[in-house]
Amino acid sequence: MTARTTATRAALLALLVLGPVALARAGDVPSSARSRAAADRVQADLSSDLERAGLHLGAPVFLRLLKEEGELQAWIQADEGRFELFRTWPICAFSGSLGPKQAQGDQQAPEGFYFVPPGRMNPLSSFHLSFDLGYPNRYDRAHDRTGSWLMVHGDCVSIGCYAMTDPVIEQVWTLMQRAFEAGQPHVQVHVFPFAMSAQNLAAHGDGEWSAFWANLAQGWDLFEATGVPPNVRVQDKRYVFDRREPP
Repeated sequence: MTARTTATRAALLALLVLGPVALARAGDVPSSARSRAAADRVQADLSSDLERAGLHLGAPVFLRLLKEEGELQAWIQADEGRFELFRTWPICAFSGSLGPKQAQGDQQAPEGFYFVPPGRMNPLSSFHLSFDLGYPNRYDRAHDRTGSWLMVHGDCVSIGCYAMTDPVIEQVWTLMQRAFEAGQPHVQVHVFPFAMSAQNLAAHGDGEWSAFWANLAQGWDLFEATGVPPNVRVQDKRYVFDRREPP
């Protein structure tokens, strides 16, 4: 464990335990002078770009990460209820290879379906700004996977997390913050090894994780069909998806 990792964990622990910059009431988004300054820098341009796309700042957010393509996608809910792709950024750094994280210290970035509520946002991160994915989730625990503090953060360095540049994490943070403030209870973050096309699945069909990836593809396909992230559950050590339609 590096000194920087220790510092990050200490900052997160202080935020969760002491909450000096964080929660006035349940559901509030933790903030700091740093996160407020970041929002001041980016929100005007975000608002303008969203308006040109027929979207608005504060609408619900859905995030999708693709390892092989090395990208993070931000989807924003339009007025008719479907989520529209707003912006795609390159992932600056992630460690490991294709396949899920299995154990503490393997330096592998996770894959799967994660939910980020306001309390997992860290405005005091040693990596500029960050949010915790919530690994291990129920699926990960069912498979005895271990690890903690798996984040999406700034500073462009990774020891198992997904690292973005600081300007990018400021945009992602602000989109999430405004959505939380408008009432979104959590942001779904879906992490895939690659775009779940039939061609990609076939190309990786002989690999160790082919059955796991086929399960992930079910969630991908539902979102592609409906434009709304499905409800995600875990049953018999598999992800199970409940279809959701635009309201």
